[in-house]
Amino acid sequence: MDVIWEFFRWLYDTQGINLTIFYDDLDRARFLKGIWTTIHLSIVAIVISLMIGVAGAWLQMSKMIWLRNIVQGYIQFFRNTPPLIQLYFFYFAVDATLSSVLGIKGGVLDGYGWAVVSLSFFAGAFNVEIFRAGVEAVPQSTVEAAEALGYNRLQVYRYVTLPLAFRVCLPALNNNLINLLKTTTVAYAIAVPETIYVANQIWSDEYNVLEMMNVVWVIYISLVGFLVWLMHKWEKSLKVPGFGQ
Repeated sequence: MDVIWEFFRWLYDTQGINLTIFYDDLDRARFLKGIWTTIHLSIVAIVISLMIGVAGAWLQMSKMIWLRNIVQGYIQFFRNTPPLIQLYFFYFAVDATLSSVLGIKGGVLDGYGWAVVSLSFFAGAFNVEIFRAGVEAVPQSTVEAAEALGYNRLQVYRYVTLPLAFRVCLPALNNNLINLLKTTTVAYAIAVPETIYVANQIWSDEYNVLEMMNVVWVIYISLVGFLVWLMHKWEKSLKVPGFGQ
């Protein structure tokens, strides 16, 4: 590995291409940590947003109109406001209010925690509508057959409707989760040490903006490409022949 690192040092000395993340131990360590923060933040937000989507789609089928209105209000709020504004709202307004009410000094959550909350609610609002559309695509005859077997409403949703709806809405869900991965960059605004934040620190110290922006571009292309590949593999593995075609 030392030979590889020295090659990038030689590249800087001879060509002026300054990629310190390869030959400088400190820059390499903090950049890798930034990438891991982006990956970790994305995974946690994806999982929570999927849970919100599943629960929200279920609540939208409730017979209680006030409950459906709450879910609809949540969807409209998070779908129609910029994710950066939402992040600021949680980090500054909600955190300050909760800290005051609960008497907690230093904030209820740190920047990473509020980034998870904000991004999860943002993507979850879209997931609710995606899952709702999938549920509506399930034939009514299938639901009636499950009810005839003695399933209650929750059992029908959990064992029949949701698995079939999940297969129908996977293409739209893929797009939303990919968008969520890209949206994690807004965490930079509240000093979460993700890829963009750490890259900014490095190019400020080393004056290698061009090199670092190209590296960041490659990193996000790679992350998005891997997620697209993974979701397509998942979609193929769940495909039911003759359903949703």
